[in-house]
Amino acid sequence: MNLHSFLWEYGEKVPGYEVTVVNEREARAAAGILGMIGTIIIFVGIGFNHIIAARVYLAFLWVDFTLRMISPKYAPSLLLGKFVVQNQKPEYVGGLQKRFAWTIGWLISLPMVYWFVLNWDITFYKVLICVLCASLMFLESAFSICIGCMIYKLITRKNAQYCPGGICEIRTKEPIQTFNPIQKVIVALAMIGLFSGTYLFLAYEQPKTFFGEFLHEAVLTKAQLQKEKDDEFQKEADKEFNDEN
Repeated sequence: MNLHSFLWEYGEKVPGYEVTVVNEREARAAAGILGMIGTIIIFVGIGFNHIIAARVYLAFLWVDFTLRMISPKYAPSLLLGKFVVQNQKPEYVGGLQKRFAWTIGWLISLPMVYWFVLNWDITFYKVLICVLCASLMFLESAFSICIGCMIYKLITRKNAQYCPGGICEIRTKEPIQTFNPIQKVIVALAMIGLFSGTYLFLAYEQPKTFFGEFLHEAVLTKAQLQKEKDDEFQKEADKEFNDEN
C-alpha cells in the first residue's frame, strides 16, 4: 500500500461507486454494540463500585478507534458489526468522511484514556467527554446521523459523496417522510413532555450522587438555589429546636 492509496482510498472499491466506500450498516451496528457495552459498564460501575471494567472498556475503545483510522477491515467493533449484519444488504457511504468521523472519536478517546485508564481522576466535566462520545455513537446507531461526516463536509468545502442516510444528495421528501397537522401536534407534545419531565425530575428529585447534584443545580436559577438553601437551613433549625424541647 502506497501513501496515496492510504490517504485517499480508505475503504473498499465497489463497482458503480466513484470513491472508496465502507458499509454503513456495519458502522451503525458497531456503534450500537459499543454504546450497549458502555451502558452496561456504567451500571456495573455504579452498582458494584468497580472501575476496572470502565478502564478496560475505555482502553479497548481507544484501540478500536486507532485501528479504524488505519483500516476498517480489522477494527474489532466493526468486525462484530459485520458479523451481526452480514446477511443484510450493504449500504455504502464514502470512506474518507467516515475515517474523519472516527478520527474525531479517536481524539475524544485520548483524554478519556489518560483520565480514566492511566490515572483514574473522575470529575463531572471529564465525564461530559464520555457523554459526548456516547451521544455520537447513539446518533450514529439509532438515526444514522454522522456528526463527523457533517464536519468533514464543512471543512473540505466540497460535495461529499454517499453520505449516511443519503443526506448529501439534493432530493425532495417522499410522502411517507412528511408530517400532517395531527402528527406535528403529537411530535410537539411528545418533545414538550420529554423536556419538561426531564427538567421536573432534575429540579425536584433529591440528588444522591455528585453527578445528580451538579445536574440539579444546573437547571435551577440562583433564586431557586438560594430558596432551596434557605428552606434546608430552616428545616435544620426547626429540627434542632424540636430536639431541645
